[in-house]
Amino acid sequence: MTGLILHFESGHTIAWDILLISICNKSWHMFILVMGLPGSGKSCFARQLASVTGAEYISSDQVRQVMLGVATYSDKEKWMVYDEMLRMAVTAAGEGRNVVLDATFYTQALRRAFTRALEQAGRIILIEVMADERLIRERLRRPRMDSDANFEVYAELKELWEPVPEPHLTLRSTNENVESLLDQAMEYIHQAAYEQGTDR
Repeated sequence: MTGLILHFESGHTIAWDILLISICNKSWHMFILVMGLPGSGKSCFARQLASVTGAEYISSDQVRQVMLGVATYSDKEKWMVYDEMLRMAVTAAGEGRNVVLDATFYTQALRRAFTRALEQAGRIILIEVMADERLIRERLRRPRMDSDANFEVYAELKELWEPVPEPHLTLRSTNENVESLLDQAMEYIHQAAYEQGTDR
């Protein structure tokens, strides 16, 4: 373990290269569930994480727009969107791609549905993104790519949010720290890839 940490601290370029070799191994797939409330910064982070890892990016906001156009965020709509995201993730894995799934994942039932469906296909990594409520309120006042969730939707989902008991990485977003969040996430994923190798 010490060697892994020291190696990662020796430089991002080397560590990221080794990680990318690991996650491109076709004998297993990586499913990264990025979860958090509206305005937490999860989508900005998840898009960039998918980009640096070369993974398929599947966003609940984008799926919702394609399927529904204008959303009401009803329970029925939410489950329709999550069902389609799961179908897309399974398809991507079948085509040999790793996947970053970007959604609120606000209940244990939702998270379990995904982990149970995907656990036989590869490694599942959970990342929760949070932010201060004052910053969330500020973000939700501004137009955002793909999402029209407002502070009212945030408040409703906050009441419904269920803690994540499974091992996971928790990140706190600001408007200036996405690079730091990516570094933390890559180290966490690197460890998951290492553990996957030792399980064989």
